[in-house]
Amino acid sequence: MTTNDEAAAAPDSRYAAALDTAEQMLGFRLERFLGASPGEPVNGADFKRIATMHAFGDVWPRDEHLDTRTRALVSVTIAATLGVLEPLRGQLRIALNVGATREEIAEVFLQVAVYAGVARAFEGYQVATQVFAEGSEG
Repeated sequence: MTTNDEAAAAPDSRYAAALDTAEQMLGFRLERFLGASPGEPVNGADFKRIATMHAFGDVWPRDEHLDTRTRALVSVTIAATLGVLEPLRGQLRIALNVGATREEIAEVFLQVAVYAGVARAFEGYQVATQVFAEGSEG
């Protein structure tokens, strides 16, 4: 049987581990996006914590059936298809950081163009070229 203190510490350690996984995949600490925004309700922090733990603590580490590189390319495809450009930027960074090539990512956008539309793919590819340029700097 666990004590209340142990039960309270378990989510904190899971959250910390999820944040560490996010940093490894993104190349930067995620906390800069998790702070409270003006007017945000108190339980907004719960949403951010739960979403972070689910994505980077529960789903991304699963590699028994889908390796991380493939999962990243799938995530790029989904974000591009949905047209969610800031999440796409993060998914592109993850894909590059876990070994996907720029050429593979370009192929993803060809696939998006066929099944989700050229305009949607072109808009997402513009984000990809910005992320590619980040890797060329420095």
